[in-house]
Amino acid sequence: MNVVLETIRNRRSVRKYLPGQIKEVELQAILEAGAFAPSAHNDQSWHFTVIQKKELLDELSRKTIALMAQSPLEWVRKMAAREGYHLFYNAPTVIVVSGKDDAMSPLVDCAAAIQNMLLAAEAVGVGSCWNGLIRHLFAKKEELAPLGLPSGYTPHYAVSFGYPDPSVPLAAPARKEGTVAYIR
Repeated sequence: MNVVLETIRNRRSVRKYLPGQIKEVELQAILEAGAFAPSAHNDQSWHFTVIQKKELLDELSRKTIALMAQSPLEWVRKMAAREGYHLFYNAPTVIVVSGKDDAMSPLVDCAAAIQNMLLAAEAVGVGSCWNGLIRHLFAKKEELAPLGLPSGYTPHYAVSFGYPDPSVPLAAPARKEGTVAYIR
């Protein structure tokens, strides 16, 4: 099978990481893959904030979980109430992906960059997990200062990266049926 297709099939969301930091060469490959994503009008409207400071990751997790506990959605409140829950699953590296506010399609551009980063991580043996729950925190503009975002950018998602804990099996869930229609 083609290596790209195999990488796509093998990628999983990792929710338990080993404590060691990923290698700089792996981080740079992941960031470069994100920067080579397609974007509307070639705006390349993303900005990547790499966080490897454990204290900041723990603080972002605590604050987000506190906001999740107030969610009107029961499943979100239940996640927040789980014993020992960490928003980033204690990953050693998290990348916050922000989009330029005046770009044509910043959210779509950021999603494409994230997908490239997820696939690059898989290709270099690094686990990853796309995180949308941090949007609870991103909605509080006063909480964004520690991220040092450039002016005119809005954070959309975070992605955790680290070496997967081999004690947790990463089986692929079954794919949904009926998701393709043909018009020929």
